[in-house]
Amino acid sequence: MTADVIAAARAEQRTLLSEVEAKGLLAEAGVSVTETRLAASADEAASHAGELGYPVALKVVSDAITHKTDVGGVELGIADESGLRAAWDAIHERVSAAAPNADLQGLSVQPMAEPGAEVILGVTQDQQFGPVLMFGLGGVFVEVLKDVAFRIVPLEPRDASEMIREIQGFPILEGVRGQPAANLEAIESMLMQLSEFAEANPEVAELDLNPVFARPDGAVAVDARILLTSSD
Repeated sequence: MTADVIAAARAEQRTLLSEVEAKGLLAEAGVSVTETRLAASADEAASHAGELGYPVALKVVSDAITHKTDVGGVELGIADESGLRAAWDAIHERVSAAAPNADLQGLSVQPMAEPGAEVILGVTQDQQFGPVLMFGLGGVFVEVLKDVAFRIVPLEPRDASEMIREIQGFPILEGVRGQPAANLEAIESMLMQLSEFAEANPEVAELDLNPVFARPDGAVAVDARILLTSSD
C-alpha cells in the first residue's frame, strides 16, 4: 500500500499526502492513529460517521491547505447527523472565504479520541545524517516552548526512553496535579515504529504526528502530516 500511495502522489505531482493517505500508511506500519475516511459529499460523511460512531470530527482535505484550522477547516465534537450536515456547510463556507482558490478533495471524517497529554512525534531529513526523529510536547506547546528532543534514525529502545525523559515537560507525562500519567511504553513503541517507518521509506521528507494523545491506556495520533521528497 505504501508504494502505491507514494506512486499515486508522484503521478499527480504531489508531495503532500492527505491526512487520510498519511494515516493509512502509518496504520499499515502499526502506528496507532484514529481511523479517518474521506467524504466527497455530506451524505457520504454521514454514512462514514454512522459507521465510525459519534461524536466525530470533520476536517478539510486539500493539497493547497497545510494548516486546516487557519482557514476554519475543522469542526470537532459533532454529536449527530444534523450537526454533521451543519458542520459540513459551515466548513465549506469558511474555507471558500479564506482560501477561495483551494481545490478541495472533500472532508475527512474521524471519531473523536479520548483526550490525554498532547505530544508530538516527527521525522525530518537531515542532509548529513539522514532521517532524524523528534519528540516533544504537542499542540500549541511545541511552537511556544520548543521543548523537543532529537535522535538519528534508526533508534534503539534506549534512545526512545531517553528522548521522552529528557524534555523539560516530562513531569506532565508522569502526571501532575492529579492528572493521570501517560503510558510511557506506548509512546516509546510509537517512536520505534516511526523510526522503522522512516528507515523503510526514504521518500518521506517530513512527518508530523501532532497531537498524539498520550493516556494511561496507550497513545493515539489524531492528526498526521507526511511530505514527500521532491521527485526532481
